[in-house]
Amino acid sequence: MDDYPLIADHGLIGDLQTAALVTTDGSIDWFCAPRFDSPSVFGALLDSRRGGHFRIRPSAGVFDTKQMYFPDTAILITRYLSEAGVGEIYDFMPISGKVPTQRHRLVRMVRCVRGEMAFDVELAPRFDYGRATHEAQVTTSGAVFRSAAGSVTVHAVREPGDERLAHARVTEDNDLHATLTLRAGQTRGLVLETVADEPRAIRVAEVQQLFDETARFWKSWLARSSYSGRWRETLQRSAVTLKLMTYAPTGGIVAAPTAGLPEQVGGERNWDYRYTWVRDASFSVYALLALGHTEEAADFCRWLLARVQAQPSGGAPLNLMYRVDGSTDLSETVLTHWEGYRGSYPVRIGNGAAEQLQLDIHGEALDSVFYADQRGLQVGQPGWSALVKLLEWLADHWDQPEAGIWETRGGPKDFTYGRVMSWVAFDRAIRLASAHGRPAPLERWISQRDAIYAQVMDKGWNAQRSAFVQHYGDKVLDSSLLRMSTVGFIAPQDPMWLSTLRAMDSELVTDSLVYRYDPGASPDGLKGSEGTFSLCTFMYVDALTRAGRVDEARLTFEKMLTYANHLGLFAEEIGASGEQLGNFPQAFTHLALINAAITLDAQLDRDQATVASGLFLPAPAAADLAGTEALSPA
Repeated sequence: MDDYPLIADHGLIGDLQTAALVTTDGSIDWFCAPRFDSPSVFGALLDSRRGGHFRIRPSAGVFDTKQMYFPDTAILITRYLSEAGVGEIYDFMPISGKVPTQRHRLVRMVRCVRGEMAFDVELAPRFDYGRATHEAQVTTSGAVFRSAAGSVTVHAVREPGDERLAHARVTEDNDLHATLTLRAGQTRGLVLETVADEPRAIRVAEVQQLFDETARFWKSWLARSSYSGRWRETLQRSAVTLKLMTYAPTGGIVAAPTAGLPEQVGGERNWDYRYTWVRDASFSVYALLALGHTEEAADFCRWLLARVQAQPSGGAPLNLMYRVDGSTDLSETVLTHWEGYRGSYPVRIGNGAAEQLQLDIHGEALDSVFYADQRGLQVGQPGWSALVKLLEWLADHWDQPEAGIWETRGGPKDFTYGRVMSWVAFDRAIRLASAHGRPAPLERWISQRDAIYAQVMDKGWNAQRSAFVQHYGDKVLDSSLLRMSTVGFIAPQDPMWLSTLRAMDSELVTDSLVYRYDPGASPDGLKGSEGTFSLCTFMYVDALTRAGRVDEARLTFEKMLTYANHLGLFAEEIGASGEQLGNFPQAFTHLALINAAITLDAQLDRDQATVASGLFLPAPAAADLAGTEALSPA
């Protein structure tokens, strides 16, 4: 297990159609091509022996490593410091654009900054999750690897007069081993392309041009951001991370670029996240528009409406998740030949949860469309007709058991969150129709909205717990309900809500970290446990802010930022010792970070303006208000 780096010991690079993870010591141990959801070429992250990798590291046995992003870009710099010299690798992927392509490039610029440094190169592709064999051929200008499941070509970066890759050889496994020896000021390297081609020598100037073009793209993209608040650099890194997880040809955003990373090391909660969840991606609309990235928000809204319009009549109007191209084949299988990250077996590809009924996604979809509409991105007639059909289906089906937001496998239940978000779907549709005079069965929608509200207040509230609970007839708390005040279902300082928040404080919150729910109290059909869920921590910050507990919200937010990795990236969960767990990086976490920061920023600005105006008056204590029996529910 020592062969596996920590999940947090990775950086992310990508070209807007796929992405790769690079370890702090210079190994690419996860890369799928030609898309995020394609089979892996390098997968050592999930099996160190059979997964494949592309490693460049100093030949010297003792060195320190540092990692950073080239400022305002997705270009990753891994630095090596030793007594003999200082070296760097600049890893990046030139942008592929909005036309799907089989050709993707991984550029690895190797530089010697000081002294002299030799680098060992190991290129060991394992096509189709390591299930396909390959052949290798080395030339004076690089190498080509061919298999029935794909091919890659590696071009050497060199100058006239350079020798071929020193000591280049093909092993019995058809892998490439070579050495690069550089002096201070020299730049060389390798460029990998995901096609079978004739290897060619690439001049340093050509690679430098690719670097300049890639850097210019990212700097230009970030310059469009309208955010200038307290956490500018943090939000910029989250924004770049989200952009890296966007499949540009369709606008779909993957939940994470990885599969199989465990929620508990050694456990079975290992899922494939390389797909577009309606819920997760809908959250991106708020974050992207709040940062000023209108084009990306519009692209996703078009993707979403296309999914609604394409759905066959008679069934649910939306699937839970899709492949990045909008297709629905996500059959779940197990890679039996892979041991999993640090022995976390099984390794699953595909996702069986795609077939679940999760009612909340309709609310998230309508809420994102409504928010986009408020920012000037209006729905056309074909899209509106599709949304009307969605609401008509929901009117007939919202009052039934479902699987819930967390994709548990413990059977359908009447989840409170699913009902709340169904209320959101009707509420936002009513507002859209009223604002634009669109044809709609408003009386029916209003009656359904009000019926859901009454049901949640009656059955979702547990008088014994003085809190809204996970599902009807139970006592389990669920942090997904932190969004109740965010979406406007309940006022953020309503006594019922403040009481729920206090119950979560005592049961789901540990310091600044928040659990989704207690698996022991609510069996979810899976073995083992999990860490705290980083999305929920940022939702907690948002809820605290809206409830008037601003100082607590800011402290929680600042503490949570300390759990980011060295590059500001977050996985899905945080373990007991502060380690990152689950798929990495996770879009949901970075979306929630952006939204929490914007909510908190705005409230802090209002508070400062109030104090500066001399009109500050202390508000009634929330605890006193919540404790007033006359205002508490029976």
